[in-house]
Amino acid sequence: MSAPAVELRRPEGRRHLHRERIWGTTVTVDVRAGEEPLPAERVVQHALDVAVANMGWVDAVFSTYRPDSLVTALRTGLLDERRLTRGDPAQGALLDVLRRCREGRQLTDGCFDPWAVRGGFDPSGYVKAWAAERLADDLVRAGCPNVCLDAGGDVVTRGVAAPGEPWAVGIRHPDDPGALSWTVLPGDGAVSTSGTYERPAHIVDPRTGRPAAGARSATVVGPDARLAGILATALVVAGRDGARWFCGLDEWSAWVVDPAPADTAWTIGRDRHRTG
Repeated sequence: MSAPAVELRRPEGRRHLHRERIWGTTVTVDVRAGEEPLPAERVVQHALDVAVANMGWVDAVFSTYRPDSLVTALRTGLLDERRLTRGDPAQGALLDVLRRCREGRQLTDGCFDPWAVRGGFDPSGYVKAWAAERLADDLVRAGCPNVCLDAGGDVVTRGVAAPGEPWAVGIRHPDDPGALSWTVLPGDGAVSTSGTYERPAHIVDPRTGRPAAGARSATVVGPDARLAGILATALVVAGRDGARWFCGLDEWSAWVVDPAPADTAWTIGRDRHRTG
């Protein structure tokens, strides 16, 4: 008798997709199997539960809308920055954010400045990217090496989308929500997009106090979500003038759409991130 035929099939990889409404946006966490299988269901679910809890912690520390947050206390003068201590996890995190915001202000010649806003220090735009980076790395340490975390324009990727398939992030066209103007492969990196096409006045030019008018949108790709968020916001403020300080950054690239009525865009940095 002949041996029975055997057909080997690779089962479709497991995937966990979670969406959480927080920080004034929707945070999407996409965890997938790659060449290696994911941990047991309970392990992955616990890692996602921890991530959601940490999102709430970030909101409690940094929200400008919560009267009990540390940032609110700092803005109202109830908390003196000089009295913050790294012995307290929340205060240590705030010190880290303050330091990085100052570094971003210096790097961008003041085009990124969370102090130059109405109401006092507001790190909301930066904190979203800062938290996304931390959450993605926490998931990797928990045994989930293939992660894409999208926090309302701040995207962090780790690992791959599928065996042999890198994460690809599409950037929407500022005039057409259904069209893509750029697709990037961030690898173990980050993509951050800022723009004025949905909320024209929400990004302020620190130099004038008026709505930013340097670009309609700016997308930055590189190894660190925290810096990507700073650079994207600053390029919307600076426009083409931002090329002066951006061009010195290795491993970074940007795609910037000029202000209306111009129908032009420009790129700067390494081309390896761009696929089309």
